Amino acid sequence: MEMLCTLRSTTESQRQALHKTPEALEPFLEDEEDFGDAKGASFLELDIGEAWHGLQYLLTGTAWEGTPPLDFLVRGGEDVGDIPSDEGTARVFDAPSVKALAEALKKISVEDLRKRFDPAKLQAEDIYPGTWDEEEELEEDVDPLEELLSYFVELQKFTAAVAKRGLCLLVHIG
Repeated sequence: MEMLCTLRSTTESQRQALHKTPEALEPFLEDEEDFGDAKGASFLELDIGEAWHGLQYLLTGTAWEGTPPLDFLVRGGEDVGDIPSDEGTARVFDAPSVKALAEALKKISVEDLRKRFDPAKLQAEDIYPGTWDEEEELEEDVDPLEELLSYFVELQKFTAAVAKRGLCLLVHIG
């Protein structure tokens, strides 16, 4: 089973509602309508697919630990509660936490992450998806490092936009 990561902005009221009714997570994630708030702001979403664990490692140097706020892909925030097991995990971060995250990510350069990339270490740490040292025959030439760096740049832009709007953040891995 693939473990994919989606990040989605939420309003404060949506963040609170997800805590009260975790079963609303699936409909919330599947809602692709542009549901604006009273000011007409729409949600923002970023799908980083299987890159979440590689990014976690590049940002923190660990598989499951790290220093907040950079460990946000696997820790931190508040659990959305008892969601159905096949839905994975979901955590929400309030607006001040998102602002701190955006500022922390802004301070990291692509070159910093490039220096931290070591396929053998990622493989040894069992970083998902666990194919870091395999030479696969791919339809397209996909460089794992360049793919992670591309997602990182998108992550920087995404969190900056969410923070600028004063929104909260949902991190869902499932």
